[in-house]
Amino acid sequence: MSWQDQLSQLVYSTDEGRIEPEKVEQVSPSDGTAKVRRETKGRKGKGVIVISGLGLDQKALKNLASTLKKKAGTGGSVVDETIEIQGDKRDVIKAELEKAGYKVKFTGG
Repeated sequence: MSWQDQLSQLVYSTDEGRIEPEKVEQVSPSDGTAKVRRETKGRKGKGVIVISGLGLDQKALKNLASTLKKKAGTGGSVVDETIEIQGDKRDVIKAELEKAGYKVKFTGG
């Protein structure tokens, strides 16, 4: 981008206030396989199930995480492009992910 292009970009408008460029969310592509692993590292011995490789945007991840938490009856959260579910409910999570159309692969221990 040349310095002339940088000077011509609109930064503030009296109609709308500060103009910020639209943020484009980058989503890693999925191969159709959800990777499910159990982690305890950095959680004071408490285990969580980490689900990755889904290839969904943040809104869809939050909806899927909400469904999984309700089915498992536990808490959890969405961190970056992964879903963390508290406890060890791998069988329930596997059934729900397969119902959603994913192949499930258990990784780690």
